[in-house]
Amino acid sequence: PEISQITPDGNTLNLSSLRGKYVLVDFWASWCGPCRRENPNVVNTFKNFKDKGFTVFGVSYDAKNENWMKAIKADNLNWNQVSDLHGWKNSTSDQYGIKAIPSNILLDKEGRIVAKNLFGKKLEEKLAELLQN
Repeated sequence: PEISQITPDGNTLNLSSLRGKYVLVDFWASWCGPCRRENPNVVNTFKNFKDKGFTVFGVSYDAKNENWMKAIKADNLNWNQVSDLHGWKNSTSDQYGIKAIPSNILLDKEGRIVAKNLFGKKLEEKLAELLQN
């Protein structure tokens, strides 16, 4: 399903605008300890694969804009970020069946789900396999 939410600078961004790349849709929040501990792995994977047809689409389950902004900066999350700032009532909760975070899905270039909940080295290994061409 389409995700259309607000970016940190106040614009609307649609997930579908990233078609043509492998996209990790990363569901997280500033207040989520396990999410914050996983962020360095995602940052490293992003650095290694961003020039090979991969990007990240962060979906924050924050309710407070200032906490969301601080976490993006502190964790060096230099990719597309969106939120509706409704916390657990984020519209993606029902759309994607998100019951716990961190959670993620990996989409192929056509927007189809090819993997779910790849954490740590598993994300990097899956991308290496998919992008070996």
